[in-house]
Amino acid sequence: MKNISRIVPQEYSQYLNKNGNDFINDTHIWELIKKNKSPSKKRIRQIIAKALKIKRLEPDETAALLNVTDKKLLLEMQKAALAIKKKVYDNRIVTFAPLYLSNLCENDCLYCAFRKSNKSEKRRKLSLKETENEAKALVSSGHKRIIVVYGEHPSSGIDYMTDTINTIYSVKVRHGEIRRVNVNAAPMTVKELKQLKKTGIGTYQVFQETYHHDTYSKMHPTGSKSDYRWRLYALHRAQKAGIDDVAIGALFGLYDWRFEVMGLLYHTIDLEKHFGIGPHTISFPRLEPASGTTLSKKSTYKVSDEDFKKLITIIRISVPYTGMIITAREKAKIRREALSLGVTQTDASTKIGIGAYSDRYSEQEAERQQFMLGDTRSLDEVIGEFADMGYITSFCTAGYRCGRTGKCIMNLLKKGEEKWFCKMNAVLTFREWLDDYASPETKKKGEKIIKKEIDEIKKQKPKIFKKFMDDYTKIKNGERDIYF
Repeated sequence: MKNISRIVPQEYSQYLNKNGNDFINDTHIWELIKKNKSPSKKRIRQIIAKALKIKRLEPDETAALLNVTDKKLLLEMQKAALAIKKKVYDNRIVTFAPLYLSNLCENDCLYCAFRKSNKSEKRRKLSLKETENEAKALVSSGHKRIIVVYGEHPSSGIDYMTDTINTIYSVKVRHGEIRRVNVNAAPMTVKELKQLKKTGIGTYQVFQETYHHDTYSKMHPTGSKSDYRWRLYALHRAQKAGIDDVAIGALFGLYDWRFEVMGLLYHTIDLEKHFGIGPHTISFPRLEPASGTTLSKKSTYKVSDEDFKKLITIIRISVPYTGMIITAREKAKIRREALSLGVTQTDASTKIGIGAYSDRYSEQEAERQQFMLGDTRSLDEVIGEFADMGYITSFCTAGYRCGRTGKCIMNLLKKGEEKWFCKMNAVLTFREWLDDYASPETKKKGEKIIKKEIDEIKKQKPKIFKKFMDDYTKIKNGERDIYF
C-alpha cells in the first residue's frame, strides 16, 4: 500500500503527455532496440561523428549503438568516448565523498539493506553533533565536495536536511572546509525543494533505479517510493524550484541494461524539453550484495564487466556534454578502465556506514550500510593512481559560486569553453590539496601533473596566464579558495 502523505500528484501530472502517459514507453523502447538490431558500420560511424560535435543523440541512434557487437567498432566507440570527454572536460577527475546521515526508511525496496523489513539492519540517524564530527573527519582527509545521503523517512525530512547541511558548511579544520554539498534524498514537493535550495546545495540527485514500469513495481512494493511517477518527475520539480543542477541514474541489474540506458536518455530528453537543460550528471551503479537480501545473486539481469564498460561508452556518446559518475561500488580495476570511457567524477575514501568516518572502524559492516563496496582505498591512494594515469584531480567548486550552473554551464560545456575554467581551477585546488594533505609520494606525482597542466594553460590561454600564475603563487604562499 502506498504512503500517499508525501505525494502530490498535481506536481507531476502537468508534465504527462496528452494521453496522460509519462515519457517512458516500454513497448516503444523495445521496438527501437529490435528495429536497430543490425546497424551498419557506416551508420555507427555517422552517429559517432555527430556525438564528437557534442550533439546529443536521438533514441533511434542510441538504440543502434546498443546493438553493436563488432569488436573493432566497439573500440572505435571507446576511442570516441574518450575524445568526447577530453573535448568537454579535459583530463580532470572530480572527487567527492558520500556521507550517509540516516538509514531509517519507510520503503521496502527488495535490493536495499535499508528497507524497513530488514530486521538485521542497525538503525541510526545522526545528530547534528555527530554530523559535525563526520564532516570534520572528511575535511581532515582533504575532501571539499560531498554528497549527503538520507534514508527515505519522515524523520529525515526537509528540516533535518537543512539543519545537517548548514552544520556541514559550518565546519572548519585548519585550511579545510566542505565547499559544496550535493544531495541524494527522497523526492520532494516544490515547496520543500525551494527550502533545500536556500541552503546552497550543489546538485540534487534522485535515481529512478529502474525505468521499466513492471520491474519498478515489483522492486518497490510499499512506501512512497512505490509511486513510479512521483519519483520519475522528482527532478522536474527540482528545476521548477530553481535547483538547476540535477542528477539522474539507474541501478543496473534490476532489469535489462539496454532498456535502462534508453530510459536515461529519455529522462535527459524530457528534462531538456521542459527546462532547456538535461542532467548535470548521470550515474550507473550496479547491483551489489546487501544485508538481508539475495537479489544481487539471484537477479537474471546482472551486468557483466564487458557490458558495463559498453553501457558507459554508450552513455558518454549519447549525452556527450553531461558529467558521468562511477562510484566505489566498483572494484579498483573497473574504475581505472572506466576513466578512459568518459567518466568525469568518482568518490574516494568512501565509507557508507552511518557514522563510519568519525567512528573510524576499518572493516565494512553489512548491517550498518546500504550495500557492500568494491573499493575502499584512501583519497591519497586514489589520487596517486590518477596521477600515474595522467589525470589531474579537481576539488573545484567554483562553478556553483560563480553562477556557472544550469543552462550557463551546459552552454559552456557544449562549446568546449568550460574545460579551461575547470583546468585552471583544477590546478589551483590540486595545489591546495597537495600542500595540505598529500603524502610525500603522491605529492611528487602530483607535481609532475601540475607542471604539465600549467604548460598547457600557458600555451592555450596566454592572455590570462599571468593572472592565473598570480593566483597560483598565492596558493603556494598559503592563501586558499582562489578560483576563476
